[in-house]
Amino acid sequence: MSLSLPLRSPRPGRPCQGPHHQGGFSLVELLLAMGLGLLFCGVVIQSLLGEGQNAQRFTRLLRERANQSRALALVRADLQRATAVAADPERQGSVCGLAGRTAVLQLSTPEGPITYSVGTAPSGIWQGRVLMRCGPAFGLNGQVAAGTAFQSRVVIDGLAASATPWQGCGSLLAPGPGAAPVDLNGSARLPFSACLDPSTQLVALRLEQHFTAGGGSSQRIASEAVAGAG
Repeated sequence: MSLSLPLRSPRPGRPCQGPHHQGGFSLVELLLAMGLGLLFCGVVIQSLLGEGQNAQRFTRLLRERANQSRALALVRADLQRATAVAADPERQGSVCGLAGRTAVLQLSTPEGPITYSVGTAPSGIWQGRVLMRCGPAFGLNGQVAAGTAFQSRVVIDGLAASATPWQGCGSLLAPGPGAAPVDLNGSARLPFSACLDPSTQLVALRLEQHFTAGGGSSQRIASEAVAGAG
């Protein structure tokens, strides 16, 4: 004989409960997470853009310093070949013509006179003010040869439109027993400056550029050098 037990029904008003599951994110939480993610992405992008602009500024700075170094090396090489440096370059004139530029350095060399002048670029491919060299051309070996045609060529462009008044002449040229160094043609106010010690024929030089680099930032760089005639 088997016994059958009566089935117990759940209590009225109390539904059956299964395993407990937690709900997902609410709409407010999703919007907040998205906002924080976008904010983080914006910070990262701004950081990357800033690094890129810094790299552009640094690369431009290195390139212009190298250009200044090459330009001053050319002037020093001409000075070392020169037999004399004119104390009044404006009066000496230029074989090529100055075209409104200011003569700063006039050198007498065995191959002929060489004039360095500062002023407006000869064409629109150059930026800002330029340093021009008028003198005998260079041969295929990179040396100046007697009898070659005189040429007027841009040495460097991007010179500062309003140069910083140069105060470095006295520090680069030690006072000699003779007269004080001569500011050649008032060039201390120009982006290419030169001063001459008449007793030693030493010349102090300054180049100053002003340009806009990455991010629109303004940069001003200058280089100095000393060389003697002969």
